[in-house]
Amino acid sequence: MSHPHPELSTPAPLAEGALRVTPLGGLGEVGRNMTVFEYDDRLLIVDCGVLFPEDHHPGVDLILPDFDSIRGRLDKIEALVLTHGHEDHIGATPYLLRERGDIPLVGSELTLALLGSKLREHRLKETVHHVVKEGETITFGPFVLEFVAVNHSIPDALAVVIRTGAGVVLHTGDFKMDQLPLDGRITDLNEFARLGDEGVDLFMTDSTNAEVPGFTTSEKDIAPILDRVFHKSAQRIIVACFASHVHRVQQVIDAAVANNRKIAYVGRSMVRNMAIAKDLGYLHVPAGVLVDAKELADLPPERQVLISTGSQGEPLSALSRIAQRSHAFVHLEEGDTVVLASSLIPGNENAVYRVINGLSRWGANVVHKGNALVHVSGHASAGELLYCYNIVKPRNVLPIHGEIRHMRANADLAVATGVPRERVVMAEDGVVVDLVDGVAKIAGKVDCGYVFVDGSSIGDITESSLKDRRILGEEGFISVIVVVDMVTGKVAGGPEIHARGFAEDDSIFDAIKPGIIDAIDKAVADGTVDSYQLQQTVRRVVGRWVNKAHRRRPMIIPVVIEA
Repeated sequence: MSHPHPELSTPAPLAEGALRVTPLGGLGEVGRNMTVFEYDDRLLIVDCGVLFPEDHHPGVDLILPDFDSIRGRLDKIEALVLTHGHEDHIGATPYLLRERGDIPLVGSELTLALLGSKLREHRLKETVHHVVKEGETITFGPFVLEFVAVNHSIPDALAVVIRTGAGVVLHTGDFKMDQLPLDGRITDLNEFARLGDEGVDLFMTDSTNAEVPGFTTSEKDIAPILDRVFHKSAQRIIVACFASHVHRVQQVIDAAVANNRKIAYVGRSMVRNMAIAKDLGYLHVPAGVLVDAKELADLPPERQVLISTGSQGEPLSALSRIAQRSHAFVHLEEGDTVVLASSLIPGNENAVYRVINGLSRWGANVVHKGNALVHVSGHASAGELLYCYNIVKPRNVLPIHGEIRHMRANADLAVATGVPRERVVMAEDGVVVDLVDGVAKIAGKVDCGYVFVDGSSIGDITESSLKDRRILGEEGFISVIVVVDMVTGKVAGGPEIHARGFAEDDSIFDAIKPGIIDAIDKAVADGTVDSYQLQQTVRRVVGRWVNKAHRRRPMIIPVVIEA
């Protein structure tokens, strides 16, 4: 099995007739999926998504793929293919289009509709859209693309077949093999098998659930559980799920109708996405069931259902504000029921449990995946992946979409079905894989870091500034101002010490002030007259005292003023 190596060099120029695959996101993480294919000096991109920040990314709104490796070759991009409409696959597209605004976009009807709304939010002009369906073929430069229906937790998802002179690639996107999907659209295993008979040179497949044995539970199994929750609840029900999970929202609507309740959407992205899904016929809402959220508040609690964003504990989401009782018009009452109908994205656990605790504090009954079957995954489990390997019979495998442990488990499944271990490539973001003469091998590595979005700032935040933010948030901040008479060498004013996030009362620093004065007197007596060196002296004295007395390492900002 091929492994990534931290000391991989920059890849050599691509050999004639070879296909180069460069993942810029999604390999080693759950999010910001993006892969670049290069053939005959032309580029094709599949997906362009975002990663959502975790607790150790304070102040960060989104994390983007790093476009640096393609920034000098944007004119060579033939198209951007989007496999489905989830944020971790389409969310970074506006940022790529800021670099080159006329990249042709390829995807299904719902996917491009959701993206179109996002582009309008970013005030970007509509670029060329190619709406495709399963079974269709479209050509961009040297890339011949075919599309295959796959089932996922959002309608209209597609796998993509990429044909070049180097061979056939099957990229599944996110998928599962639900045999009883709500929309009746199953993963086209007939087409997978046909491609397998023809010959698949590189199989790039979803790893997210590769550690989970068996088959992923069907969406239909949720319906009776939801109906039971609705039937038992005597007050208002709030359901939180992803703003793009059309199937889950449909199930909530069906349960509300069956229990004589009306619904309202809360959260801008939920309102926008469900309106698009309804207009395109992917969501069916009986007349009179959907009302405005403020209108819903006029109904008795036992007739209210709110469908909200915030299932991942996002601090500014509707559900988080409801849990904090800071929402503009939704005031949680004791006995209300809150359903978290979603998975826990790795890294979001603490944020979600904070919200659950906040909801419970006000007396809400919280129903979540841990205590009821109110969510099923959108990804294929190990049994489904084994089935796919057996019918696709790939010559080479590149596990994608997942953390390292997920991809490792996926690689082991491929080997178990007979794929030679040396033909299973374990790559990470930035690791370049070349398909040459039917063999996939690691060819090098390109720089591929995180690009942080903070408000309107893109890429200005560094790991160093994030470290500073973490220190400020966790350890606090101390400022020390000292006035030094450089003629006498004595402290003429201060030290004046203030703290934030460290102590309620600044008087605790009275104990260290004589030590600061003594250290400055000694430093000046030893010939130190540079204000920067005196500031470092103050920082060391305060830092040692704080660490010894309080076991803290706050950010210390000393200011020495020469008088």
